[in-house]
Amino acid sequence: MNLFDVVVVQPIFNLLMAIYALIPGGDFGVSIILLTMIVRFLLWPLVKKQLHQAKAMRKMQPELAKIKTKYKNNRQMQALAMMDLYKKHNVSAVGSIGVLLIQLPVLIGIYRVVQLFALHRNELAKYTYDFIEGWPAVKQLLAAPDNFNQNFLGIVDLTQQAMSPKGVAFGLVVLALVAAVLQYLTSRQMSPNTESKRRLRDVLAEASQGKEADQSEINAIVMRKMMKIMPITLFLIMISLPGALALYIATANAVAYGQNAIILRQDKEELQQIAQKKSPASRSSQPTAKKRAKEATEARVTRIKAKE
Repeated sequence: MNLFDVVVVQPIFNLLMAIYALIPGGDFGVSIILLTMIVRFLLWPLVKKQLHQAKAMRKMQPELAKIKTKYKNNRQMQALAMMDLYKKHNVSAVGSIGVLLIQLPVLIGIYRVVQLFALHRNELAKYTYDFIEGWPAVKQLLAAPDNFNQNFLGIVDLTQQAMSPKGVAFGLVVLALVAAVLQYLTSRQMSPNTESKRRLRDVLAEASQGKEADQSEINAIVMRKMMKIMPITLFLIMISLPGALALYIATANAVAYGQNAIILRQDKEELQQIAQKKSPASRSSQPTAKKRAKEATEARVTRIKAKE
């Protein structure tokens, strides 16, 4: 085994093997789902930081719009003001890279694990840790690798591809489609809210006429396009890989959507609390109808006394 196998593949393999052994009857699909949830739980500190970064970016959009308007003729001042705003909200341009850098080797590791179960079952014993070799279910699997239950709920073979020379596996196509749709929903859920809906061609056309292009607007347009292109790309990739990977991606996106919803709900509650704190002050600053009527009566009485 190489270093990547020892550091990444073997731990994932044994965690999956342990989950599979603990499930009555063994189910590869259920094991993948539980493995994904455990991985997301272990990554929660990094994921939470990434979500707070995204939440901060959403909150910053109105302030960013004001900066662009205020310094629209001074790019240097605009850049400095934006940097100060990022520092104020503790937002880093590379804040979300940590999660991606960890998730990528995990995804590659799961792909390698699926390959072991699908194509190299004679090597299962080589990757198994000594302390779980004695488990009854693991011992049986190592003794007879062909008895491995590679199906999900007894229906879908997760070691097969959706599109292969053998034909089309409809269940795996649906699974790949679910993974792609969840990818789109998760990306859309955390994308910054921007009022501009202009197309890239419009911005470039203005730039060709001598108007300086707003780089942040170009970035936002590109991100919107990528948000639509990525799910399609993901679907095309997933139908050409073992179904276990599509199940992993679908589960990871479903869990991520739930985690995002928690953060966004907290954000909404914070805004409501701010509004509730402001509302009493605003109400107290405005005289009520009774108070105005009382003041008017007192004024009339004062005028009458003055005449007398």
